[in-house]
Amino acid sequence: MTVTTGFTAVSESAPLYSSAIITSFLKLVRSRYSHVNIAELLARSGMEQYQVEDEGHWFTQEQVDSFHETLVRATHNPSIAREAGRYSASPERLGLLTRYVLGLAGPAKVFETIGTIAGNLTRSTSYTSRRISKTEIELTVVPLAGVTEKPYQCENRMGYFEAIVAGFNYRMPLIVHDECIFKGGTSCTYSISWRESGVELWKRMRLIATGTAILGTTVAAGLSPGLVPLLTGISVMVVLMLSLICERLEKRELSSAIENLRSTSEEFLRNANRTYTNALMINEMGHIISKYNQTDALLTQVTGLLQKRLEYDRGLIMLVSDDGKNLEFRSGFGYGRAMVKEMRQASFHLDNPDSQGVFVRCHRERKSFLVNDITDIENNLSRHSLKFLRKIGSKSFICCPILYEDDCLGILAVDNISSKRPLVESDINLLMGIAPEIGISVHNALMTEERELQFRSILRTLAASIDARDNLTAGHSERVTEYSMAICSQMGIPADLTEVIRVASQLHDYGKIGIQDSILKKSGPLSTEEREEIKTHVVKTRKILEEISFTGMYRQVPFIAGSHHERLDGTGYPSGLKGSEIPLGARIIAVADFFEAITARRHYHEPLSIDAAVKMLRAEGASHMDRAVIEALVVALNEGKICVPASETAPPLSTLSLSLATPGGDDGRIGKASRLPEERPEIVQKFTGVGVSG
Repeated sequence: MTVTTGFTAVSESAPLYSSAIITSFLKLVRSRYSHVNIAELLARSGMEQYQVEDEGHWFTQEQVDSFHETLVRATHNPSIAREAGRYSASPERLGLLTRYVLGLAGPAKVFETIGTIAGNLTRSTSYTSRRISKTEIELTVVPLAGVTEKPYQCENRMGYFEAIVAGFNYRMPLIVHDECIFKGGTSCTYSISWRESGVELWKRMRLIATGTAILGTTVAAGLSPGLVPLLTGISVMVVLMLSLICERLEKRELSSAIENLRSTSEEFLRNANRTYTNALMINEMGHIISKYNQTDALLTQVTGLLQKRLEYDRGLIMLVSDDGKNLEFRSGFGYGRAMVKEMRQASFHLDNPDSQGVFVRCHRERKSFLVNDITDIENNLSRHSLKFLRKIGSKSFICCPILYEDDCLGILAVDNISSKRPLVESDINLLMGIAPEIGISVHNALMTEERELQFRSILRTLAASIDARDNLTAGHSERVTEYSMAICSQMGIPADLTEVIRVASQLHDYGKIGIQDSILKKSGPLSTEEREEIKTHVVKTRKILEEISFTGMYRQVPFIAGSHHERLDGTGYPSGLKGSEIPLGARIIAVADFFEAITARRHYHEPLSIDAAVKMLRAEGASHMDRAVIEALVVALNEGKICVPASETAPPLSTLSLSLATPGGDDGRIGKASRLPEERPEIVQKFTGVGVSG
């Protein structure tokens, strides 16, 4: 039977050798060469400890050559490669080989599938196996194009072959290696033979003993029948003893195989669960990205997901400040309140070239850092950075840059405190896969917030441009917006609708841009024609706002802004809407607008006191305004959520008189009042004594 397994041609500079190979060497070093400094050995070989600990990491030919060279010098043992292979013979030290070797039927079956096993250890060679007999097999190993192996790797292979056979409790095999690429051959050919296992030998002995007993008993029956019972008893005892030995040996080997299969199954199950968890996390991350467009809300959800799905004790996200000079803590998990406060107060200066903190270097160099022991890097840290890491209790951590295209928006860092699980390169790979998704979502959220700031700035400018036409109305739109927002908060209006009302309240009077100053600023009586002209500002407002490309929820803005002079009884304008026909946003703006107008100085009246203003509002609630909205404003006033600008004639708020000011009876009810003081100045006269008509 012949089996061939191989790979396509590869580059020598590509990752070719699994970290499991280096792990075998290091286990040998720790056991028999304790004087060797492993950290120094790895450093001189261009390897990191976390790379070796990560079973998913692969090293280049240059790295493993350097490692072997350094190791030979350190141990003074030129045969260290073969010794490392043999050292893996014990089951507890087989590592990765255990998953493939001890669960199979025997050495022959392993060597027939050697290509698959080798594929999990090296990508540098192809394997061909040919079975010669039950206990002998021939292997041919050919380096792939572009790969130049070294003699020590041939020796290491033979050590592994010996380990495979020894792993089944067989004796060391005989390996004949006549053809070798390092001796002028085109390939390395290994003839491997071994003796049968102890169980097979004892079974053969039992079979021989049984046959001998039968033959002896038969002969004795013909020559001396009296000896038959004795020979039979002895024969039975011998066969039973041999059977017991065989059974115990079989159970021992079977138990060993079952235990290794169990270990393999558990490891595969853990890997499957980890893969499933990562898939769930990526799926949930997609939902978060599509759902949240506010940076802080987004990051809170992201860190919550990381805490839920990943096996880290703590995690944090820092973003670059608006001025680009610092890293600022924005969200995290696993930190107590005091620690979060410490993180928020910590300084991570990006504009200081002398800053050598890991977070700053991660941002500046756009690369990840994995540190399993801070003492390994303390010489490279500033005193400030080292003090900070010790204060927050970090001993090992991973720090990854959050990139969007060529920009680094911040850093993502995780660490373990209580679990003590070593961090490995697969952790970096996972976080580096998550970080770009965070980068995209953060970039989009920041862009959304920037557009929103621009949008709000434009709205404020538009509103101010109307108010600026008259110094007495300066700030009117902003105050109406403030009062409207307080009412929305008091009434528990949803955030989306509150945002729409905010925009509509800022622009509710924009149509006044089409009203002449001679009418708008007139301090004397208005003629009927002038009064009708002022009323047209709501129609103008709606038409102007409809020219703006409002989308989504903002499409309601023109209708709401253009309806704030409608009355519940249908006597308002411009459309004569009644009750629920008037949108809630317009009803809220109407109350806020009325309250602002009567508590501020105008050309035709002095400001009312807040007590008098509330009385007038509640009187209007009889038929013109929404009582629930009015009461929400009153409660907001009582709770200090609304600040009314002080004036010369309006006294400060009296909580007692405010609470007693209710419409009707002898408390000052004024009957049918006008919708706004601009339209019926006689209402103002009743409460202020200022005689204004028109």
